[in-house]
Amino acid sequence: MLMKSDTPQRDSTDEGTPVSVKIRERLNLARKRFNANDNIAEFIEPGELEKLLDEVEVKMQGVLDSMVIDTASDHNTNNTARRVAKMYLNEVFKGRYVTGPTITEFPNAEHLNELMIVGPITVRSACSHHFCPVIGKLWIGVLPNEHTNVIGLSKYARLAEWVMGRPQIQEEAVVQLADLIQEKTSPDGLAIVMEATHFCMGWRGVKDMDSKMINSVMRGVFLKDPNLRREFLSLIPKHNNGN
Repeated sequence: MLMKSDTPQRDSTDEGTPVSVKIRERLNLARKRFNANDNIAEFIEPGELEKLLDEVEVKMQGVLDSMVIDTASDHNTNNTARRVAKMYLNEVFKGRYVTGPTITEFPNAEHLNELMIVGPITVRSACSHHFCPVIGKLWIGVLPNEHTNVIGLSKYARLAEWVMGRPQIQEEAVVQLADLIQEKTSPDGLAIVMEATHFCMGWRGVKDMDSKMINSVMRGVFLKDPNLRREFLSLIPKHNNGN
């Protein structure tokens, strides 16, 4: 007589399924978007990020092979596939694959209601068009109210690092960061200005290293009150003076 095993039987077809396919299936089942600048950490199970790293390494090796680079004989590139995989998943695009930083929020016990500016915060990202670096600085202005949650100054930098650590276009990155800070703190007003150099312009294309992109997001009273907006902008070091 055959006894039924209490041990769950694993689908043999699952063994050979790439981990990227499994993650993608979960995202599709949940009807979640997975664009380049989306965070997908909640759909990655424990141990899968290391498997994804191995998969990206194999695919990257294929890219090098197709570029006719002899990585077996070239001591400079014989481990490049692994280095690039680690760089993408564990460093420059880490904001896609890990959960956001833990942010401790405190009540505004002193009923602070004066303009606060944090910056310049150095940010590093990459454009989603060419995967070239985007490096710059941003400034965050917050006008709290008595109901605003207060977070530590370093946490603004942590949030910026998490959002920017994905393939991005600058315009969308600043909006994403503004949405996140708005959600965490609920201030009367929020303003963000970002200035960055795009290597997709300086390293390729027109090859202009001097061009920068500056954009801003204004929320709440910063949008409605021109005097407050002028005060915030006047307190940011001028972009062309090297500060």
